[in-house]
Amino acid sequence: MPRVDVTEMPFAKLYPLLVSKAEKKGRTRAEVDQVTAWLTGYTAEEILRLEQSEVSYGDFFRNAPAMNPNRIRITGKVCGVRVEEIEDPLMREIRYLDKLVDELAKGKAMEKILRG
Repeated sequence: MPRVDVTEMPFAKLYPLLVSKAEKKGRTRAEVDQVTAWLTGYTAEEILRLEQSEVSYGDFFRNAPAMNPNRIRITGKVCGVRVEEIEDPLMREIRYLDKLVDELAKGKAMEKILRG
């Protein structure tokens, strides 16, 4: 079976997985929306609307209203790969969100996650 490019997958299919991951560890959808909004500039309402659309995961990031300049402070590993070393800019943005949700699920304080 050929590997599917995550950037072509529907946002509506992947975002609920991030929410579920956080909820299994006692966090909320509102918190996942908050870290996603911090990273991308989307509002929680826009995220919900996009989750009900046909937008791809890649386009969710490509069309983000305002990627947070402090996202470069996000470091560490996701799936064994250091996010700060990912060369493909789009994949790095995607992994930044993965890392934020990982930190949320691990119980890190929101103030530390948002790297204010």
